[in-house]
Amino acid sequence: MTFVRFRSLFSLRPASHGRPRAAFRACGLLFAALGAQRRRTQAAFHAGLAAAAVVAAAVALAPAVSGQAATDNTLTAAEQSAGWQLLFDGKTIEKWRVNNGAGIPANWSVADGAITAAKGPGSDLVSVDEFGDFELAVDFKVARNGNSGVFYRGVEAKGEPIYHSAPEFQVIDNDGHPDAKNGPDRFCGGNYALDPPAPASACKPAGEWNSARLVVKGAHVEHWLNGTKVVEYELWSEKWKGQVAASKFKAWPAYGMARAGRLGLQAHGDEVAFKNLKIRTLK
Repeated sequence: MTFVRFRSLFSLRPASHGRPRAAFRACGLLFAALGAQRRRTQAAFHAGLAAAAVVAAAVALAPAVSGQAATDNTLTAAEQSAGWQLLFDGKTIEKWRVNNGAGIPANWSVADGAITAAKGPGSDLVSVDEFGDFELAVDFKVARNGNSGVFYRGVEAKGEPIYHSAPEFQVIDNDGHPDAKNGPDRFCGGNYALDPPAPASACKPAGEWNSARLVVKGAHVEHWLNGTKVVEYELWSEKWKGQVAASKFKAWPAYGMARAGRLGLQAHGDEVAFKNLKIRTLK
């Protein structure tokens, strides 16, 4: 209401006793409306302040929540209660050794809190302990154009690489390594040369950290990549036997047959890093 219109309420001629009373009632309604609007404005203002405070608190806490340096290669109390155990403490590789031997190969070292394979020739790492039914968690980062893998239930045999017996969770640069051009069953996260990951987009690009889980219980195997299950299969099933018979693994009778064995980290001549390696036994 403009000032002129408001003023006109008080300049009404007293031709009728009802007109002044109506004017005062109109004024009362006006002031009531203005008061209600003021209260709504104050409520909105305070609600805005509260929302801003929540956002500010979230921003302030974000570095502490998202920062990984303080939590890498450690177990939470909940993980300890659930039976998880570390396979790497961020400092030493004492729970791993060279395949078919003792000690750590020269191509492997600890760098920036990760077990790292240098570019160039070298040997695979295998776990000191053997595992049958388990859930393995591991973060990995492969270099551009790189290739590697995580093996399980590997059985050592003199003169033979671990992949003659151990199935492999594929680690590769999908966009850069030539082997990825040989088919989707060579993509990152797949059951190497047998089962392609779906979706293939679950893997982050070379140079970025990926979080993987490998679940193995009896014949049942699951591959998880960055929170998505990308592969699921049954060892020793008719389908699996047919796949193996049609692959290069048919030349190695021990492939995939063991019910327990060693884990392996593959040295494929390319730089790759692993951290947050932890495992728990499944019963």
